Parts: sequence; C-alpha cells; structure tokens
Amino acid sequence: MNTAGTIDRPLTHDPKKQAPMKPSTREPEGSATQDFTTSGATDSRQNRTREMQLIPEALARAHMQERLHEAEQERRAVRLVTARRMQRRAERASMRARRALAMAVMQ
Repeated sequence: MNTAGTIDRPLTHDPKKQAPMKPSTREPEGSATQDFTTSGATDSRQNRTREMQLIPEALARAHMQERLHEAEQERRAVRLVTARRMQRRAERASMRARRALAMAVMQ
C-alpha cells in the first residue's frame, strides 16, 4: 500500500525531502501569509558541530576526573589517620618498654 504522508505522520522528518508547501487555489492571490522556508530550522539542526556532540563526553570525563581526585584525597586521609593511630600505638609500646626496663633496673 503506497499512501502519502500526512501532516501528523510525514513520510520523512527531513525537511529537505518533504514536499514544499503550495498555496491554496481557493484563496485569492496575496491574501495568504507568505510562504516560509525551512532553511532556518534546517540550519539550526545542521549547526551541531563535532564539539557540541562531544560536550556530554567531555562533561562525563571531567566528572570522572573529579570523582577520582576525591577518591584519592579520601585514600590519603585514611592513610594519614592510620599512620597517626600506628604512631600512637608505637609510642605507647615504647613507654611500656621503658617502664619495664626501669622496673627491672630498680629491683
């Protein structure tokens, strides 16, 4: 079945491939509004440059870099907390050893 497209369901959505609008024969000459061209709409669609198409990718890359940076900072903070905890533990062990040595010398 070979049916022509309608306004609601055109054969194609590409304005260049659609049939141009024709003036109505029932209206007198000059009474209808001027025919408009779809070049403005076509140009705006064609205005998508490669950079514009890559914006979401660049945004995702920047977001991932930020997440990686935050993760690295978090790891550094955890390592610092762990190092301080180990240092306090070593200091307590050193104090116990000194006390034990002092007690052994005193007796």
